[in-house]
Amino acid sequence: MRTPLSVNLMPDAPPGQVAELAQLAEQLGFVRCWVYDEGVTTRDVYVTLATIADVTDRILIGPGITNPFVRHPGATASAIATLDELSGGRAFLGLGSGGALTLGPLAVDRARPLAAVRDMTDTLRRLFAGERVTHDGHAFSFADAHLDYARADIEIHLAGRGGGITRYGGEAADGFYLSYIHKDLLGSHTAALRTAAAGRPFTITYSTMVASTDEEIDAIRAQLTFRLVDSPGEVKELLGLDEERAEQIRAAVRSGGPDAAAHLVDPEWVESFAIVGTPDDCASELHRIVHDNDIDEFQIPVQHIDSGAALIERVAALAF
Repeated sequence: MRTPLSVNLMPDAPPGQVAELAQLAEQLGFVRCWVYDEGVTTRDVYVTLATIADVTDRILIGPGITNPFVRHPGATASAIATLDELSGGRAFLGLGSGGALTLGPLAVDRARPLAAVRDMTDTLRRLFAGERVTHDGHAFSFADAHLDYARADIEIHLAGRGGGITRYGGEAADGFYLSYIHKDLLGSHTAALRTAAAGRPFTITYSTMVASTDEEIDAIRAQLTFRLVDSPGEVKELLGLDEERAEQIRAAVRSGGPDAAAHLVDPEWVESFAIVGTPDDCASELHRIVHDNDIDEFQIPVQHIDSGAALIERVAALAF
């Protein structure tokens, strides 16, 4: 049975170039296209998504992922509802608490992130349903807000790595996006989500990179930098990542970005998070991971638009 595929596009190029990759993914049968929301680091997520909506017909589209801190959730609700209208009902929302790569350059303090995600999920559900919303929260507030052009059942997919967000995601969301999860912990994450979802329809998306060359492995080391320092203590303990090394990685990312910190990520850590090997090895491991962990959708992250087409085509060939 073929596992549904999706793609997450980093908008590090003009929207038209990003949209070309979304078109390719749709042609190859991908079911969903996420677009990273990285604040000032990349092009705007919603301008890019609107461009994708204009040149595609079937693929589902949404931010992967946005957060409660960079934009007021009311502005996000309006953007998603407008995107849904523009695309003929294809929009969804990917939501998490935001990471250092996004929030750091904006000097945003991520205070009480789980509470902020809970509040945003609840208020957006109510706005999408056409309710009037008043909310007095620590991260944002509403005063008799009303949105009268949304589809009530727009899907909300949450994302994160901690136990609290996982439990809440299973209880309140339509799906959950598991990104770069340590493979030894993936089964416990999916089991917790299924338990919390209590048998209702729920989509688990698993995302990681696929690597067959030394260059691709080095790219994964760069991507792991900011993810590892934001990881729960359990992950750091499995890797032997102490606070001294974590702070060295943070400092290197702050001064020169992920590429400047990549050398601080041990090469042997890569196989704990990514799918590595020959194309046949990668296909076999991907099949095993999806089957053994009850995963509904595999997402490939595209970090650089100029190499995205080859990566999308390669992952499409691994499908089963």
